[in-house]
Amino acid sequence: MTIVRLGYVAMSVHVKNCSPSQTMTFSQFSKIDSREAAIAKLERIARSNIENCLRLLKHNLAHDIQFFRLSSRLIPLATHEEVADWDYLAAVSETLEELGRFANKHTMRLDFHPDHFNVINTPNEKVFKDTIKGLRYHQKLVHGLGMDNTHRLVLHVGGLYNDKSAALERFISNWSLVPKDIQSMIMLENDDKSFSLGDTLYLGEKLGVPVVFDLHHQMANHAEDEQWENEWQRVIDTWSHSPLPIKMHISSPKSEKDFRAHADLINPEIFFHFLETIKGSVPQLDCMIEAKKKDEALFQLMEDVKKVSHFEVIDGASFKVL
Repeated sequence: MTIVRLGYVAMSVHVKNCSPSQTMTFSQFSKIDSREAAIAKLERIARSNIENCLRLLKHNLAHDIQFFRLSSRLIPLATHEEVADWDYLAAVSETLEELGRFANKHTMRLDFHPDHFNVINTPNEKVFKDTIKGLRYHQKLVHGLGMDNTHRLVLHVGGLYNDKSAALERFISNWSLVPKDIQSMIMLENDDKSFSLGDTLYLGEKLGVPVVFDLHHQMANHAEDEQWENEWQRVIDTWSHSPLPIKMHISSPKSEKDFRAHADLINPEIFFHFLETIKGSVPQLDCMIEAKKKDEALFQLMEDVKKVSHFEVIDGASFKVL
């Protein structure tokens, strides 16, 4: 038996006017005559984003959803060099603490997926420094939530730079320059173009980093002789030192022609076949739904779950595979 817990990403299609990613560009910031007024506006937007996250978590609680990815864009311009003197964390600390208290009270698992420009294996020193700055921003948010920061950030391996082997080894080399407290936050995910599950496991095993298995990415990008079924135990083993249940991503191809793009909903046939294959291998599996229709995709998938005789529904967002 395996317990499956479903989550979704950042925004709801059911909760209206609740974006956690309202923003302000630096161009807009610069056009405000008073810097003090510009900073005040940034702070209002940031607090509104976090308040909207709390609304989303309350919506999630009503539907038994305990797994959620927070937007990385909670605080606009937080890492921009022109506002480096702005203590953004102090400005949102009370709002962030309230969000964290709610999540912790209801034992919700929250994490982030930093944007694609956070690249550890880059050969460019400035890009690497900016990456560390971006990861530090996420760390401050997790600390502000009052949560243990262990394994809260999902990253892709990075760029190929025309030489996969060199890119993998550069990740290992650059990893030694990543501060230890940030290293402890990171999980690695296989991607849909460059680094397959096997590539990602190579790094995860070598560096002691959990691997987040993305089934859709595996379908789009794998070596000819690579079958995920043969690598699943290796994925599990990368989580052996984590305090959190193993995590994976699920999405479905939009179409055969546009295979890498995410569909509105989850194809239950593909996902259920996966669950039949791995049932009993882990006690719990947290599945992050990456679908265009967000929480609606989760609700629809739970309706599909109810139709399977050997799945036992626990609540509105979790079930047992018997």
